[in-house]
Amino acid sequence: MKFFSELTKGIIKENPIFVIVLGMCPTLAVSTSVDNALGMGLAATFVLICSNMMISLIKGIVPAQIRIPIYVVVIAAFVSIIDMAMEAYLPDLHKALGIFIPLIVVNCIILGRAEAFASKNNVLNSMADGLGMGLGFTLSLTVVATIREILGNGTWLKMQVLPSTYDPMLVAILAPGAFITLGLLMAVMNIIKEKN
Repeated sequence: MKFFSELTKGIIKENPIFVIVLGMCPTLAVSTSVDNALGMGLAATFVLICSNMMISLIKGIVPAQIRIPIYVVVIAAFVSIIDMAMEAYLPDLHKALGIFIPLIVVNCIILGRAEAFASKNNVLNSMADGLGMGLGFTLSLTVVATIREILGNGTWLKMQVLPSTYDPMLVAILAPGAFITLGLLMAVMNIIKEKN
């Protein structure tokens, strides 16, 4: 039962973007298209799962004074793996995401989950927490990107979904559109939380 609750809490109750408000840089930067959002979300999910499991495994042998640098090295190892894999197998996506893949190392969601959860829990629950937070991050990025891509380009996953006569709202795919979309979605989440 604890496994399931750890898995689901990151999707709504402790959603990294809409509730905890972490990971804003990649959220605002890569959510111009759904494929970018999915790529970033899945890459971060891989790193979250693997680093949470590894940190949970080594927590007993890591001296308290140097735990954060060791966590960063563990996270950096998994980010390097996903970065090289994406460059080899998904070069277009890797190029589109650019610097934001290596910056997963300093993503506060990942380091926060390592410090707040994985360093205090067993491997199975740490894996569930990483998967749940990763899915919540991916889902949030995808929702923001869906709105921005449809309004800004009239497409979804590069498929035309609005009529060809649609005049795209350029602001939706620019930085102000990211802030407006994110703010409105966070307001909706707060309203939903207050009613429950």
